[in-house]
Amino acid sequence: MKIFKSQIVRIKKKKNLKIVEPVNIYGVEFGNNCFVGPFCEIQKNVKISDNTKIQSHSFICEKVSIGKNCFIGHGVIFINDKFKNGKPAGGDKKKWGKTTISSNVYIGSNSTILPIKICSNVVIGAGSVVTKNITKPGRYVGNPAKKI
Repeated sequence: MKIFKSQIVRIKKKKNLKIVEPVNIYGVEFGNNCFVGPFCEIQKNVKISDNTKIQSHSFICEKVSIGKNCFIGHGVIFINDKFKNGKPAGGDKKKWGKTTISSNVYIGSNSTILPIKICSNVVIGAGSVVTKNITKPGRYVGNPAKKI
């Protein structure tokens, strides 16, 4: 039986980063006063800005940028591969999409975020699936997420 341990590798951090293990975090840049709960994976080339909190069991893939004062609920999943050709892109990173979350965005538990952009001052309801850019502040819920 092989046991895998938590890994925190090559991170850049400013002041007051709190990480609750076990986690897997690879090549991530953190701003000031960030928090990462247990059982999260955050992959390389992710940027997380000041005062952002990521709750347990969340997965943040490569090519994600999260702004200041954001909240990522429990079990939120970010996706960078839309299976554009009806199958996974695999290691072909040119086919992966980028996700940009602006400041003051709150994402409810168990939401799924595809490669999109979300403007500032947005709330995503729990369990929502964000499939398109959000360009106007407000509250969004459902699958696909729509403004309410």
